[in-house]
Amino acid sequence: MADIPVQSERKYSCEKCPLMRRKLFRDFNTKELSFVSRFKRGELSVDKGATILSEGTRNPHLYTVLVGWGFRYKLLPDGRRQIVNFVMPGDLVGLQGSLMGEMQHSIEALSPMTLCVFERGELMSLYHEHPELAYDVTWIASREESMLDENLLSVGRRTAIERLAYLVAFLVSRASAVGLINGDTLELPITQQHVADTLGLSLVHTNKTVRKLIDRKMLRWRDRGCEVLDIDGLTTLARWEGPGETIRPFI
Repeated sequence: MADIPVQSERKYSCEKCPLMRRKLFRDFNTKELSFVSRFKRGELSVDKGATILSEGTRNPHLYTVLVGWGFRYKLLPDGRRQIVNFVMPGDLVGLQGSLMGEMQHSIEALSPMTLCVFERGELMSLYHEHPELAYDVTWIASREESMLDENLLSVGRRTAIERLAYLVAFLVSRASAVGLINGDTLELPITQQHVADTLGLSLVHTNKTVRKLIDRKMLRWRDRGCEVLDIDGLTTLARWEGPGETIRPFI
């Protein structure tokens, strides 16, 4: 994959980062904010469908998602795809490449996205100079592991309809917390192919399962994605207690 050029100019300064206005994210102290502002090299804007990171490649950058959606996935040699998680504002991506030398998964933009860009080589400075921020990086990685645990439970033990209910409830919960869903209409910009690739179902089986939730009036499928009609019903059907997330860090 050819490198996507990084924009050196900044539309968003760290001091006025829109994520800092969200109650979900913890505040930086003055020294941390100054370091992160120096750590940041610019911003990257990508179109919907663009590949941000590719499995097997090396990339000199880390990214924090500032605006938009994306998803992480792995491919089998024959092209079959498994979506392993979705990325949203506040998520740190590219850390795997920093610690393991090359990416073990790919990331694609689900919508137009803006990402803050950090030099991978400066990561050690963060660990040396700001142990609190280093702890935050560890927390972010641990949170990712926790989400993967829940997703694996879903794929391995929930029925198809429970899997779909969980996925939709999970995405709505995360997206609402970071401002991706505003207003009274809950819409997710995902296709049934995205659902199939996340849940490990065939497209035909996915379509039949979607129809069951439509018949229960829990969601409506439109050309632009999924409209959620009954989030409480989906959460109950999935036997999911919700995210239980408190104030969280970001870089």
